[in-house]
Amino acid sequence: MGDELPVTSLVLPVLIRPVLTQLEKYDLGASQTLRAALTKAEAAVPGLNYDLVAGIMRRADIPVNMNESLLRLQGTLTETECADLRLNRSEEAFQELNKKSAALKKILSRIPDEITDRKTFLETIKEIASAIKKLLDAVNEVSTYTPGQGKQALEQRKREFVKYSKRFSNTLKEYFKEGQANAVFVSALYLIHQTNQILYTVKSKSE
Repeated sequence: MGDELPVTSLVLPVLIRPVLTQLEKYDLGASQTLRAALTKAEAAVPGLNYDLVAGIMRRADIPVNMNESLLRLQGTLTETECADLRLNRSEEAFQELNKKSAALKKILSRIPDEITDRKTFLETIKEIASAIKKLLDAVNEVSTYTPGQGKQALEQRKREFVKYSKRFSNTLKEYFKEGQANAVFVSALYLIHQTNQILYTVKSKSE
């Protein structure tokens, strides 16, 4: 799927699951049934939820930049709506990873609003760089609690995250030359996706 990967993988956690969380107030059973069905369908056919939403948008003739929209939506998510990604272990290292991953995603979600103001955006870039370093430090702390193959899997996730962090940095350099904002949105979504992958790996290997 190439550059479509982050947007296709984030439709379920950033758009659909939060809506289903809201639905729980009115019909818990229906919400849980839909959540299970859509999660299972996404696992079987990655990108299916993206195709569903994109199809509705096309049918309704609504022009939407999905990359920009998902980035903005990431910043509106409540703690309850992010429960699927939250680490439940009580040790400080795991709670710090929760905080640092949430902080990075929150800063990245501001990009669409700040990218056109050069001075503000340059400050935001500094915040992102700092948040990336803090997240990596938190991952290192958690890895000390992760045994054997779990530690190897987490190291692999960390290497992937670093790769996409460097790609994000290069995309920013290109943006200041070429002015292609959508490329920055896509690269930011990759970072959010990689952050989520770290959390999923920790949950599966350490909880």
